[in-house]
Amino acid sequence: MSTFKEILKDHISYRKQLVKLAGADLKKTYSGSVLGWSWALIRPAILIFVFWFAFSYGLRKGSDINGYPFFLWLIAGMIPWFYMRDMITGGANSIRRYKYLVTKIKFPVATIPTFVSMALLVSHVGLVLVMILIYVTFGYMPTIYYLQIPFYMLLMFLFFTAWGLFAGVLSAISRDFLNLVKSLTQALFWMSGILYDATTINVDWIRAILLFNPVTIIANGYRNVFINQRWFWEDWQQLVNFAIVYVVMMVLAVWAYRRLHKDIPDVL
Repeated sequence: MSTFKEILKDHISYRKQLVKLAGADLKKTYSGSVLGWSWALIRPAILIFVFWFAFSYGLRKGSDINGYPFFLWLIAGMIPWFYMRDMITGGANSIRRYKYLVTKIKFPVATIPTFVSMALLVSHVGLVLVMILIYVTFGYMPTIYYLQIPFYMLLMFLFFTAWGLFAGVLSAISRDFLNLVKSLTQALFWMSGILYDATTINVDWIRAILLFNPVTIIANGYRNVFINQRWFWEDWQQLVNFAIVYVVMMVLAVWAYRRLHKDIPDVL
């Protein structure tokens, strides 16, 4: 508990610096390219188009879902995945990427994954606004269920920021762990219900495991907002699952930080 209080105190004390560093991280990501910020939209758009084409024409699986074109169902899960994917790998690499803050400035280690997550969240908000525009273009106007979007953004931010601290500390100590995370990210994509509805899987134990996966829960939440038009409390079991996994992740993050953060400057 004392370590958790220390982490929380560092975040409060350095809150202004976190905002500035998040902005600097955004600029750093897209600096040096002619199109600049446009790449935040271009890269996701290319990937979405590839999957849409494959499932709509190549694999012949792109039928309408709940009266919505498959393309709209697809992007409702893909848009949050882009943030989660970038945070899974970027969070794990965050302390190594900003090692000068640890070795030269002695910036609080626990706050580094937080401002990286904040920067990615800004890009995510932009993608969500684009997604809403796409829905309007297809003739689907915003509904009252859109009020839940900040709620699911918050859940996503909280969990993957905790993940960033846990994975960032371990990756700072061992590059092998970082390589393992990068290797498993693509497998996680295919096993998390981004391209299919995990709630319809017929095998009970597989479905139960998937519904403990935060990636699956967040993707389902976004689809409840845009496609299924369900309130978050209607899927209370998934929220309970998320809470359990989040508490476990926070415990692991605090444990890893308490055990290893003093060794990070020497290793880096």
